[in-house]
Amino acid sequence: MRLGNELRWKDRLLTVDRLNELLLVCALVLLIAVVAVRLSSRSGLPSLLLYLGIGVAIGQDGLGVAFDNAELTQVLGYAALVVILAEGGLGTQWREIKPAVPAAAVLATLGIAVSVGITATAGHYLVGLDWRQSLLIGAVVSSTDAAAVFSVLRRVPLPSRVTGVLEAESGFNDAPVVILVVAFSQHWPVHNWGLLLGEIALELAIGAAIGLAVGMLGAFAMRRVALPASGLYPIAVLAIAVLAYAGGALAHGSGFLAVYVASVVLGNAKLPHRPATRGFAEGLAWLAQIGLFVLLGLLVTPHELGDDIVPALVVGLVLTVVARPVSVTASLLPFRTPFRDQVLLSWAGLRGAVPIVLATIPMVAGVRQSERIFNIVFVLVIVYTLVQGPTLPWVARRLRLGDPGAAEDLGIESAPLERLRGHLLSVRIPPRSRMHGVEVSELRLPPGAAVTLVVREGRSFVPLPTTVLRHGDELLVVATDPVRDKAEARLRAVGRGGKLAGWLESGGGTSR
Repeated sequence: MRLGNELRWKDRLLTVDRLNELLLVCALVLLIAVVAVRLSSRSGLPSLLLYLGIGVAIGQDGLGVAFDNAELTQVLGYAALVVILAEGGLGTQWREIKPAVPAAAVLATLGIAVSVGITATAGHYLVGLDWRQSLLIGAVVSSTDAAAVFSVLRRVPLPSRVTGVLEAESGFNDAPVVILVVAFSQHWPVHNWGLLLGEIALELAIGAAIGLAVGMLGAFAMRRVALPASGLYPIAVLAIAVLAYAGGALAHGSGFLAVYVASVVLGNAKLPHRPATRGFAEGLAWLAQIGLFVLLGLLVTPHELGDDIVPALVVGLVLTVVARPVSVTASLLPFRTPFRDQVLLSWAGLRGAVPIVLATIPMVAGVRQSERIFNIVFVLVIVYTLVQGPTLPWVARRLRLGDPGAAEDLGIESAPLERLRGHLLSVRIPPRSRMHGVEVSELRLPPGAAVTLVVREGRSFVPLPTTVLRHGDELLVVATDPVRDKAEARLRAVGRGGKLAGWLESGGGTSR
């Protein structure tokens, strides 16, 4: 009996040691991934490639970690996508994407159909895949990725009409693509295409309705429920977003559309601790992206990709230079979108996490040659992200849609002052901001807002109305709750248009 107790104690120690080793590896991977973000921002490459590289490096052909559980990858991938979509929705400004929603909705439906048809045709006739495999690849790679696009374009100021379409499309198009991939994986052959399209429309409608309802009810409740700790508010908001996904999926609707719509509603509502909520969601989304891409890198076996490189290049070429431009042109025809905008929207159709995650669905469903589908999609995403990502800023400048001399937007952080019923805004004046040279009095902040402190070159002082602001200054602005949004809008307007913003209708400030 005593010997048995000693053995069990040793087993328990071994288990703890393995857990410690696992935690050590996870911590190192996270730290390397965080450093990789810095490298990504300097090189112009989307960070997903670096995370995938980390997964490949520690995988079977690297450090020898064997992992081939496609079902677990799919489940964790869905969970990560829910968090990523929730963070994207919470950070979406409705006033910026509202004009672009009709065009983005058409791109996410009609555009997807056109792209799938052209890409599948190329896969069948040029690569020799059967129609099921071709349609699966066409559906999988038709979804664009907002994180991949904006990680490249964030350094290039673009018109809001372009960024709004890209952002809204990437939030909307995941839902119909998931439905198509599941349909082609589980129900083949498709005997009634009209019925399939009707089911897709119904699922999207259910998902949008549930997302809107959950978002509005959640915002209503969050404004009226006083939680005992401020840290609970971000958790509650994320829980509401996940509730929207689960409700949409259980109602046989699109859970992904539901979580995005609910998050957009929550992100644009005047919720308590809104900046803290966005910061929490952003951190959680980074963690989800890192874990997801590393896991996908582990799942792939590089030495098995050789035979699928040429098919991936062929399919990707057709997708990039034919399917995407044709789908953009056909979708935006009723909106009279300028030709330059269409060219940039066509070239900005970067693929990211969603296609690789969706490529695991046929594997779990047992579709014939599903491993080949996964390999083709993996190579396609890597190669064409390497091609399109670094060239996007150059394309934007060649189309005269990116202005290198444009004013850089202000960095504004907000902290609530609950007992004073106000907010403390921390404002950083970046290089090329047109707030440089503006006097404090010329900011023309609304009554109830005032600049209380300026930090310049490590020295802080209370400004006078005649104090001239400079690049690199950090301002502390106190604003009451009713004028907090107006004060931030005014500061951003001056940062973009200078002290005459508003008089010249140049930046969203209050007009005079």
